[in-house]
Amino acid sequence: VCASSVQGCSWSVIFVDLDAHNRNRQTLCSLLPRESRSHNTDAALLPCISYPAFAVDDDALYSQTLDKIVRKLKGKYGFKRFLRDGYRTANEDKNRLHYKPAEIKDFDGIECEFPIFFIYMVIDGVFRGNSAQVKEYQELLEKVMFQAFDGNAVVPKYYHVPADFVEAEQKTRGSQKRFPSNTGQDGMLFLWGQAMYNIAKLLVDGLISPKEIDPIHRYVPQQDQRNVSMRYSNQGPIENDVVIHVSLIAESQRLQVFLNTYGIQTQTPQQVEPIQIWPQKELVKAYRFLAINNKLGLSGRPDRPVGCLGTCKTYRILGKTVVCYPIVFDLSDFYLSQDVLLLIDDIKNTLQFVKQCWKMQGRPLFLVLIREDNIKGSRFNPVLDMLASFKKGNIGGVKVHVDRLQTLISGAVVDQLDFLRVNEAEIPEFKSFEELELPKHSKVKRQTSTPNATDLEQQPEINMDEWRLKSTKEILQKFHDCDCLASQAQLASILLQKEGPQFIANDENLMEELERIYRRAGSRKLWSVVRLAASLLTKLVDSLAPSITSILVHGKQVTLGLFGHEEEVISNPLSPGVIKGIIYSKCAQEWEAALQQELVIHIGWIISNDPGLFSGMLKIRIGWIVQAMKHELKIRAGDMPVQDIYQMSPSDVKQLLLEVLQPQHTRRSWLHRRQIDGSLNRTPHGFYDHVWQILERTPNGIMVAGVHLPQQPTLSDMTMYEMNFSLLVEDMLKNIVLPEYRQIIVELLMVVSIVLERNPELEFQETVDLDRLVKEAFSDFQCDRSKLEGAEKQDGMEVFYNTPALGRRGTSCYLTKAVMIQLLQGEVKPSKDDPCSVS
Repeated sequence: VCASSVQGCSWSVIFVDLDAHNRNRQTLCSLLPRESRSHNTDAALLPCISYPAFAVDDDALYSQTLDKIVRKLKGKYGFKRFLRDGYRTANEDKNRLHYKPAEIKDFDGIECEFPIFFIYMVIDGVFRGNSAQVKEYQELLEKVMFQAFDGNAVVPKYYHVPADFVEAEQKTRGSQKRFPSNTGQDGMLFLWGQAMYNIAKLLVDGLISPKEIDPIHRYVPQQDQRNVSMRYSNQGPIENDVVIHVSLIAESQRLQVFLNTYGIQTQTPQQVEPIQIWPQKELVKAYRFLAINNKLGLSGRPDRPVGCLGTCKTYRILGKTVVCYPIVFDLSDFYLSQDVLLLIDDIKNTLQFVKQCWKMQGRPLFLVLIREDNIKGSRFNPVLDMLASFKKGNIGGVKVHVDRLQTLISGAVVDQLDFLRVNEAEIPEFKSFEELELPKHSKVKRQTSTPNATDLEQQPEINMDEWRLKSTKEILQKFHDCDCLASQAQLASILLQKEGPQFIANDENLMEELERIYRRAGSRKLWSVVRLAASLLTKLVDSLAPSITSILVHGKQVTLGLFGHEEEVISNPLSPGVIKGIIYSKCAQEWEAALQQELVIHIGWIISNDPGLFSGMLKIRIGWIVQAMKHELKIRAGDMPVQDIYQMSPSDVKQLLLEVLQPQHTRRSWLHRRQIDGSLNRTPHGFYDHVWQILERTPNGIMVAGVHLPQQPTLSDMTMYEMNFSLLVEDMLKNIVLPEYRQIIVELLMVVSIVLERNPELEFQETVDLDRLVKEAFSDFQCDRSKLEGAEKQDGMEVFYNTPALGRRGTSCYLTKAVMIQLLQGEVKPSKDDPCSVS
């Protein structure tokens, strides 16, 4: 949200980036109720989910979040801010701004409690008409407030445990009395608490109404949601009945005439004049001038893409009426838009998103841009079916209304970009669609032309190893003589390695030649060539950074890099430039840089719509997911040649990804299930909690693949439920090379946890070497097979990986036996409740 005033005017306009606002709301909702181990809860969520922000419009999510806050943080004197909060405790060193390793455990159980959160609960109860909640927290509040010398009620900032009582309190929680801070820090009143108390009193006494302290209607009672203006409210209607206005735009008159023969009415950019059609990147140029203020050091809106909600509005820019088509139609947004099936899927998903998130009073205006390339060959029928659905008024369950742009624009939301007039001398020249992308002069052909390329056409005619040894002159000659795009792309990659990107021969720039190959291969749907050329040109998807952010806000991390090689972990949102640097440094292999970008885009969309598919996956390791997909292709192929993933269309890659992410089917062998689950880094429910419990009974820690996880200071520095511990466990497992072996290690850790839980008298005396335990279990397994089946011991581990986990002679039996043998080599601690113990 940004306020911008027009020079010479006394009024201000607030410009809201609808897509950014919605992303922020989705980000918060994805973090709630913070029940997963990847998040700790915080009392600061109270003013987020309730007064004054009311940032959650899902009643169930609100209730779950509030329940977690109360359950974890409520005390007799107020709410703790968060667990192990050292602020103002007796143990805290007030002269330092940070804590030393293992120090936060010192604050466990003696955290200060803040009465202000009782006040927030009173206000929340008034808003929601929950009189029982109001009464409960009023009574709690009365016990912790005190009278000042002038008779007024004072809200202490916090209650703390004095130094003399700390040891007893930590030994028995809630046993000691807490004492209030001195009317506030530094002897001053805690004004925030006093202000909130006054508001709560006025509400409870009926002297003000909730509407008076919620002027923009952030909170909407459930019964009133159908009748409220949605201009400002964050609360959506119970049943979103948005009808999206759609204008079909053909890129040329020839295409318009051709579509008309099938009953599809369209307009060309020339026919909608004086309305101008812009790509969203031109709108980005305009928004650069928003809120520029040299005195305040404000540089304007960053160069980030305008999302589909922003392109569904109409704009008045320097006297022009402008509409924009969504980024899914932008050819500069990587090669994904060249896959018509993926484009159709993206259009449906975008319409669903607009339907769910549109909160404005006017209708959203969605431009569908149809290019001549979209209807060539086998692509024609799917596009025709989609256009027919638009004509019928329903596409993918979304209601649409198709009409002429001039008719639809009267009901659209209009934004006046008046801030551009302030800097008219600096304003760039804006270009409309027809100025940027003139239609090709090729004849529009029917669906019998330009069929999709066969797999054979994607195979190069040259041997790369041989041509790497030849001279630049020979390579150039072959490059110009051959007609195979796959060979040309590979020869260009050799020239790029030998001569660099600035190499020019016969007045032709190497990068320009690669761009030509990229475009021609895209038109022919030679996907392996497209991916190779895109990687050599170091192309980057415009929406890559938002997709990575979508993954991160769901409590995951992303790693980029080749399977079996060093990976780069992304744990915070990064700029596109930084992400590009990571991809092209870690994915040096041909094709891989492009494919991994595709997968990030797909995963970002999937995790936003179906996060359950990523359950148990803390790190989304893109290179390992590629490996999982290759395993799936190998399973499908059986005895036939395995399909090359790099030759598959982006839509087929997305479908393969979705199938791999599904829970493992019983039709798969145990080896294949372990290969795929191991490649996905998927863990069972509660896995990290079980590892914590193992660590509590393992003084010398756990080791696997040469990585040691020590008991201390791990248990002192962390809590069971925080992400840092989960990441530490993942770091311990990351050096495992084989996916199926990783999965066996995960199964082993679950077995160890169960054995320890059922045998509280046992404890590991030595470091738990997981590799050694698996080796012993496998050796025992082989001995049994040799005795019972006459099998040779040289069969290798593959048979073990292909054995069911449970059942007679399952892998769990042998793993359990190996664990018990090591445990029984140590001491058995007698229990006083054990009837068999010797006194």
